[in-house]
Amino acid sequence: MDKKLNIDLQNTPKHVAIIMDGNGRWAKGKGMNRIFGHRNALTAVRESVKAASQVNVKAITLYAFSTENWNRPKLEVDALMSLLINSLKKELSEFMDQGVKVNSIGCLDSLPSKAQNVLKEVIFETKDNKEIVLTFALSYGGREEIVNAIKNISKKVVNKELHLEKIDENTINNHLYTFNLPDVDLMIRTSGEQRISNFLLWQMAYAELYFTDVLWPDFRQEHFYDAIIEYQNRERRFGKTSEQITE
Repeated sequence: MDKKLNIDLQNTPKHVAIIMDGNGRWAKGKGMNRIFGHRNALTAVRESVKAASQVNVKAITLYAFSTENWNRPKLEVDALMSLLINSLKKELSEFMDQGVKVNSIGCLDSLPSKAQNVLKEVIFETKDNKEIVLTFALSYGGREEIVNAIKNISKKVVNKELHLEKIDENTINNHLYTFNLPDVDLMIRTSGEQRISNFLLWQMAYAELYFTDVLWPDFRQEHFYDAIIEYQNRERRFGKTSEQITE
């Protein structure tokens, strides 16, 4: 049975964030190195974006490379950057065909210049696409994002461009990398780990968290639908009581 048929298309999350975990363990299970796992993860990205588009999800954000990932062995970091460049080039025509608008967040200046250039090119080429926004979190850290927002807001206060009393949640939202995206409704993490690892800390304040033992290279559309179905079976109260939600 097609799991998609069990999904209420009027009640799907607007924004899904995914921590793509398990590439190394998947590769190790096949007697290969971690880089082999990263190279075989692209199918999972394609499947997730396709599944999201088919159930009216309008934004999907992938934790592709964290600020902490720079501490990994140089060989692995170099391979990941090369994979990023090649994958973006390879997938551009598919993005255009499927109406995918590519976006990126993070400390992008830390990326190699070639990666920055290819990323900018793909973002520019897909800027008018309307079906779904695919955001790559690259050299991204949630705490660093909030620190940067505070610095930028503080500068405006010092320069008298912003009054201290006027600062509210919207002010913070507008100074985050994700200022043009809705808050995260659903966060999916693969591989069985159950933590958020400094990912979209502010944006996930009321997100539903979904953890699966499936390793990222094995993640397919049906697994994405499992997460959506679980999301729809939960009651999102936002601080209210069940009775208030029913009313």
